[in-house]
Amino acid sequence: MHNSAVRLDPPARRPAAVLFDRDDTLIADTGYISDPALVCPVPAARTQLRKLRRAGIRTGVVSNQSGVASGLISPAELAAVNARVEELLGPFDTWQICVHGHADGCRCRKPEPGLVLAAAAALGVAPGRCVVIGDIGSDIEAALAAGAGAVLVPTERTRRAEIAFAERNAAVASDLTSAVGIALAGAHRKDEPL
Repeated sequence: MHNSAVRLDPPARRPAAVLFDRDDTLIADTGYISDPALVCPVPAARTQLRKLRRAGIRTGVVSNQSGVASGLISPAELAAVNARVEELLGPFDTWQICVHGHADGCRCRKPEPGLVLAAAAALGVAPGRCVVIGDIGSDIEAALAAGAGAVLVPTERTRRAEIAFAERNAAVASDLTSAVGIALAGAHRKDEPL
């Protein structure tokens, strides 16, 4: 008997982890936040994180926090703010924070790949199975330098050149909900899907 089964293309592979920039990606950026009471999640952050967690996708934060190096916030204040982020948005599987300043020349400060590589290592996944969602060019550059996918969610602070770079090399979304959708669909990089 003739088999008339239709051959379907395999669905895009989902990422093993989605890593988020903190300020203006997960929470509103009001400057160097030192008071946990000022933590305000961006619209849909809770919903999108819940969606990822329910899908079995690991979540993490990769964030430059140079306010510590410059003395604008203390390590204890940073820890309290990050604890409030977790309280409001749920537990993250890894936190990777760079407290160095721009002039320190460290390998973890975005756009260097160190935070993304450290997050992937902490989660036990290959960097290429990660997607970074952020609001500025250095988030995208760090992801690509680490071999991860990336989605830019521009804000009024995002420069046109950063958007153009992301359009050429990664993906651009209008908001966090769209960014998570792009990541889940495997459309977060210009070369090959995960």
